[in-house]
Amino acid sequence: MSSKVSVCDAVRDEVKSFSPYTAGKSIDEVKEAYGLNSIIKLASNENPLGTSPRVQDTIKLHAASVFRYAQVGTPHLIDAIAHYFHIPNDSIVTGNGSDEVIDMLIRVKATSGKNNIVAFAPCFSMYKVLSQLNGIEFRQTPLNDDFSFDWDGLLKLVDEQTSIVFITTPDNPSGYAPAVEEIIALHSKLPASCLLVVDEAYMDFAENAENHSMLPRLAQYENVCVLRTFSKTFGLAGLRLGFGAMHPELAEYLRRIRPPFNVNILAEQAGIAVLSDTPFIEETLRVTREGRAYLTQELEALDFTVYPSHANFIMVEAPEDGNYLNEELLKRGLIIRPLVKGYNLPKHLRITIGTAHENKVLISALKEILNAE
Repeated sequence: MSSKVSVCDAVRDEVKSFSPYTAGKSIDEVKEAYGLNSIIKLASNENPLGTSPRVQDTIKLHAASVFRYAQVGTPHLIDAIAHYFHIPNDSIVTGNGSDEVIDMLIRVKATSGKNNIVAFAPCFSMYKVLSQLNGIEFRQTPLNDDFSFDWDGLLKLVDEQTSIVFITTPDNPSGYAPAVEEIIALHSKLPASCLLVVDEAYMDFAENAENHSMLPRLAQYENVCVLRTFSKTFGLAGLRLGFGAMHPELAEYLRRIRPPFNVNILAEQAGIAVLSDTPFIEETLRVTREGRAYLTQELEALDFTVYPSHANFIMVEAPEDGNYLNEELLKRGLIIRPLVKGYNLPKHLRITIGTAHENKVLISALKEILNAE
């Protein structure tokens, strides 16, 4: 009989070094910590308008059905996605957030001890977490100093065992989006067996998105997958819904390993509803683009360096220590995202575009803080 082993000693090696995902401060946390009644949250890149009225009505309508399992494969949602984005039904795989689609792609494409996955640094944390959880070597190369993409540096990490290359465009936290021709050029230099995953979570907010997005060009390239989310433009962050669009044969492999009923019935119905709520979508994009222009102008006037953004957030380098500004804003009931932890950028902040009122409150608070020094 073997010697006694504790349950923790038997945990997989890949898991032992993991740290839990660190989310930004919640509204309730800030209220409690600072004794505040009103909070403006500009930290998590959520929809400034909240939830679509059509979605709210749909959730009420279907609330009594949650004792039922959803239909496997969410065919009605896939019909709606295919119609809205003009892509074939058989190329679409839905997930409990795009995180789940990322996990499925890694499980299907990468073999532990053999393959590697390549991305920029910094990048969306789940690329690394899910690669390592699946026992896959994860390689990263730094962005350029201006946060544009160093394609040559990325390609130096790619070899014949690279199963996936991840890029995010518009990128987080900078909002940078390369021309689509640059992405096509990258694809042409990758091994034939390598899948290029283009995470377009923020693409709806891009100026002239057709000049940046791979989604309309998907049918031309077998080894490209485009990820989209319902958390941003469509305002469904709390329901967890996303999808990947890819070659139909690859999509079929993902369906084979997908957990049954992975998209819940309310998320499916909400997704269908919001795709038909054109006024809500158009207003979301208008508010975001106008707010982005306003914040850029006002922050530059306060001596912030503002990085050009195609997303629903902007990244800035502050004239003062970022942690200090963040703490002072928290005291005033404003939550933004400092970029020290995870990014090692002590003077940089990421600010979600809010409503016109929220943006003005932020600027007023920053003026007060900076003038008080």
